[in-house]
Amino acid sequence: MVRIGIIGAAGRMGRAIAASLEDCDEAGLAGGADQGDDCGALARVSDVLVDFSSPDALASNLEAAAAASVPIVIGTTGLGGDQHRLIDDASAGIAVLQSANMSLGVNLLAFLVREASRRLGPDWDVEIVEMHHRMKVDSPSGTALLLGSAAAEGRGVDLEAVSDRGRDGISGARTPGHIGFASLRGGSVAGDHQVILAAEGERIELGHRAESRAIFAKGAIKATLWLHGKPPGRYSMSDVLGLT
Repeated sequence: MVRIGIIGAAGRMGRAIAASLEDCDEAGLAGGADQGDDCGALARVSDVLVDFSSPDALASNLEAAAAASVPIVIGTTGLGGDQHRLIDDASAGIAVLQSANMSLGVNLLAFLVREASRRLGPDWDVEIVEMHHRMKVDSPSGTALLLGSAAAEGRGVDLEAVSDRGRDGISGARTPGHIGFASLRGGSVAGDHQVILAAEGERIELGHRAESRAIFAKGAIKATLWLHGKPPGRYSMSDVLGLT
């Protein structure tokens, strides 16, 4: 039985993971921590940590995991370059798996987007549309950026250099080779993502619709079970699915 400690236990995802663990034969709940709690104490009683807290808390969470030599799965979204460098540094001493989306379906979608972009080339325009619940605070979503990164990787380009995020007014013709993002917010949508590849006279649409947060919780648990016992390094859901 793998003991999983949840950082951000009171949040939506933390509660969903705890609920899913009740029906899991391979893993159980070691405990939970939230803002102001001692993550070090949680790390010492856990076999794997799962972090769904906030970008600001990432540094201290990684420190707690490293001090206890415990692997950590990071599902927190809204991470920037500084946070990713912290993850790179921590992965030298412990196993770290980071993904903007824990859904197995979304990560398979990212693989398909990467392959489609690589094979079709820059003559096909790429647009990514995402919709989430009204309470989501970051946009584009981490999943949309994951899909955009997959498209950019397929083309061998840097996403930041070709990203269009938000067109308004007379924005001019579409820049060839750019990857566009559109974010919608409303209601209680768990997460809808669509990647559109459009060329002259034809269009391909690849998408994923999350009907429940339970799919993210199940993916996170699968990731923790896979990460348990792995050597230090930085991993992703592609590794879990054997897509790398």
